[in-house]
This record gives sequence, structure tokens and C-alpha cells, in this order.
Amino acid sequence: MEEKRSLSGREKVSYGLGAVGKDMVYMLSASYVLYYFQDILGVSAVAMGVILMGARVFDAFNDPIMGVIVAKTKTRWGKFRPWLLIGTLTNAVVLYIMFAAPPSLDGGGMVAYAAVTYILWGVTYTMMDIPYWSMIPAFTQGGKEREGLTTLARSCAGVGSAIITIITMICVQNLGRMVGGSSATAREVERLGFKYFTLAVAVLFVIFIALTCINIKEKSTVDMQTVSIGDMFKALIQNDQTVAVVVAIVLINTAMYITSNLVIYFFKYDFGGTGWYNSYTLFNIFGGGIQILSMMLFYQLLRRWFTSLKIFFICLGMEMAGYAVLLILAFTNMSNVFLLFIPGFFIFAASGMLNVITTVFLANTVDYGELKNNRRDESVVFSMQTFVVKLASGVAAFIATIALTVFSLSSEATTEAEQTMDFSAAVPAASKAGLRMTMTILPIIGLCAAFFWFKKRYILTDERVEEIAKEVRARREQG
Repeated sequence: MEEKRSLSGREKVSYGLGAVGKDMVYMLSASYVLYYFQDILGVSAVAMGVILMGARVFDAFNDPIMGVIVAKTKTRWGKFRPWLLIGTLTNAVVLYIMFAAPPSLDGGGMVAYAAVTYILWGVTYTMMDIPYWSMIPAFTQGGKEREGLTTLARSCAGVGSAIITIITMICVQNLGRMVGGSSATAREVERLGFKYFTLAVAVLFVIFIALTCINIKEKSTVDMQTVSIGDMFKALIQNDQTVAVVVAIVLINTAMYITSNLVIYFFKYDFGGTGWYNSYTLFNIFGGGIQILSMMLFYQLLRRWFTSLKIFFICLGMEMAGYAVLLILAFTNMSNVFLLFIPGFFIFAASGMLNVITTVFLANTVDYGELKNNRRDESVVFSMQTFVVKLASGVAAFIATIALTVFSLSSEATTEAEQTMDFSAAVPAASKAGLRMTMTILPIIGLCAAFFWFKKRYILTDERVEEIAKEVRARREQG
């Protein structure tokens, strides 16, 4: 068997760029598709909630099927790169079409358009996401190199998400005004802005993944373990530590996605002002920067003094404290966005570190499962991570749509503010209060549940992980 050489810097950078591109696309859809169709194009929040949640249920069946298709693929370029490139090209096209909806469509037509394009987007995203993560064994050696590349890719994915969080609305506003002119209404500006901003993101996505495909040389003979829904449930039932981590990931990500779905409504309809999107962008620039620093720097610094488990609980405490401060500030007469940087620091810093830590914890459960069950479910576990993150985004979006419906928050309800763009003046105080509590109290409840669940269920301390690794190596040598 041919020995694999160590990864070059160019290969690591190329793979990392792919993660940046694909998570730019994912975050654009996860954070803004609800706002785009519900607030800008007038689709019912309830209808959008059903669409977004239904798409996640569909993914439960779609992800394993795509895994089987990739596993059975044999080409001169390998089994992963062809699907990675095909999935990227089709996903980029569908993404653009989704954010370029014809404004002439009626209510039913727009709902159908949103449903079809969003489901197609999910299918094509899976088409490239499954081979992207599954190809790691095809060009890496095992052990630290593989774990290091996985952590690097997850961190780069966080950078891609942060970039979209930072630049989206300011780019949308500027592009929309450039194309629509001074006579365009607020909704027309945003509709045009999203159309052309999405086009730019889609092009970057294709370029970044093309670089990944060009510079990564996979072994076409590498086998890929296919994952069925039955495999996922079997792995969960037989590995109590995987259950512990998966439930925590769902709770933590649902909390964060509730906020990411609603924060734009908070700035538009509550914080307000004619330049609300400037405050929103400034807040996201700060938050995105902190999130990147937390993944690249803060986690490494804390790791010098604390175990990964202690850092996990510290991060949960930081995030809950951040939401509590945000709730307090939300019920004051806010006029300065810089005050929001205080809770923002705790929330974004904790979120960035938790993204890294939960990936490490999930990797730890693979060795634990091998020791306990004499079977290594690596591909099953990481396919499960992709699904549970999607599930969390669907649950959060559904909760957000219920809040938007109950509190009557949409540009349709504030048409008199179209020209001034000061939407907050047209929103009742009760609706603002409901929005504030939904985007702070519900995440706190979810994070508290994650804290107590994980404290009771997770037993893989750093010392225990090292012991398990030694036992697994010894068993392999004996076998």
C-alpha cells in the first residue's frame, strides 16, 4: 500500500478555503432566507416555518442517500471531487435563483417558489457537503493530522459564517441603492441588493471549491463507509457519549440560530432608526471578529490553563450571561449600538469556541465507541453532526416564524414606514417586548438544558480520552 505523505501548506489552505466558501453559502441561507421571503417578499411566516422545518425532515432521508451515491462513484478523478464540483456548481445556481425571486408572483406562487428553491438548495448543498467532509481520509494520514485538518476546516467554516454575518446587510443596502436608484422603496432596495449580493457570494463559492478540487489529490481507491438512518440510530443507541454530544449540539445550535434569525428583526423593528442596517452591520462586524478570534486564539489560550470540559462549561456560562445582559439592555432606552457590544462579546466568543469544542468532543466519542462496541463509527458520527446542525437550524427557524406571526413583525405591517425606513416607530411596544424575550429567554433555557444534560451525561475527560486512546492502540496491536 502506498504511504501517504504529509499535507502541504497549499493543500491545507485549499481545503480551508473550501470550508470558507461553503459556509458563506450556508450562513447566507440559514440566516437570511426567512427574512428575504417573509419580510421582503411577503410570504407568510407560518408558511416559511413549515417550509424550513419540512426541508430538514427531508434532509434526514436525503443525506444518507447522497452518501451511498458518493460511495459507489468511481472515476479517474476519485469518488469525492466530481460530486464536490457538481454539487457546488448546481448549489451556486440554485442559491442565486432562490434570492432572485420574481416580484410579480402572487402569494401562492411565491410560497411555491420558496418551497421548491429552498428544497433544491438543500439537496444540492448536501451533494457537495457530504463529499467535502467524507474525503478527508482520502488525502490525510490518520491521527493528529486528520484531527488537525478537521479542526482547521471547522474553524475556516466559522470564518465563512462570520464573513456573511458581517457584510451581508451593508452590501445589500449599497448594491440595492446602486441598482434601484433613489426612487426605490426600502423593500425594493433589499430585494435587488440580495439578488446581486448572492450572485457575488455564489461566484466566490465556486472559485474556492474549484481551488479545493484542483489542489487536493485524493486516493480514488479509498473506501467510504455509507451511512443509513438505521446506522445513525444504531450508533446513537450503542454509544451513550455520542448521544450526550449530539443532544448538546442540537440545544446549543438551536439557541444560537434563534438569535441569528431574529437579530435582524430586532435592529429593524426595535432598535430602529433610519440607518438601522448600519447599526446591525456594526454589531455584526464586532461579533464576527470576536467569533473568529475565539476560534483561532481564545480557545488555544484557555486550553493552556483549562481542560476542554471546563472550557465547555465556561463558554455556556459566558453565553447565558451575555443573553441575560442583552435582555436587560433591551428593556432600557437604547440609542447606542456600542452598549450591545458588551453582551455581544460574551455570546459570540462563547459561540465560536463551542463550535470547536463540540467537534473535538464528537471526535472523542469515536474512540470511545470503538473501545466499547469493537466498531469504529467515524463516518456515521460526523454525518450525524451535519444532520443535527441542520435540524437545529430548522427548529430555530420554526420557533422564529411563530414569534414573527404572534408579534406581527413584517414590512407588510409597517408599509407607512417604507420611505423613511424608520420601521420601529410603527411597531407596538408589546411586539417589541415579545421579540426581545424570544431572542434571549428561549436561548437561555436551551443553554441551561445543555449545561445540566452535559454535566450529567458526558464522562470523557481529557484524562479518560488519553486512556481510551492507549487502550484502542493496544487492542489494534494485539489484533
